[in-house]
Amino acid sequence: MNNNKRDSFNDDERLLADYAKLLSHPARVAIIRLLAEKKEIKTGNISDFLPISRPTVSRHLRELKELGVIDGTIDGLQIHYCLNMSRLQQMRDAFTRFFQQSITDFVCSC
Repeated sequence: MNNNKRDSFNDDERLLADYAKLLSHPARVAIIRLLAEKKEIKTGNISDFLPISRPTVSRHLRELKELGVIDGTIDGLQIHYCLNMSRLQQMRDAFTRFFQQSITDFVCSC
C-alpha cells in the first residue's frame, strides 16, 4: 500500500513543490545564476566559481537536470551544461500563477 500523500495533490501543486525544493538550496540557485551569466560551462569548471566541491556540484547538477532546468552535452570527458530556458520559463510561470491565485487584496481579520 502506498502511503505517499504526495499523490493526493494535483499535478500543478506537485510541480510547484518540486520547483520550490529545487530552489531551496543556495548552491542550486548559484549554479543557475552562474549558467545564466556564462551561458555554458563545463562540469569541472563550475566548482571553480562556487565554494563547493566537485562531487557536491555534481549532486546539485543531477537534481537540476532531473527536473529539466539544465541540459548537458557530452564532449569527451567533459559535460557542457547550459540552462533550459523553456523549463525556466515554465518554472517562472508556475510561481507567477501561484502568487496571483494565492495572494489577493484582503485584510486579515486574525
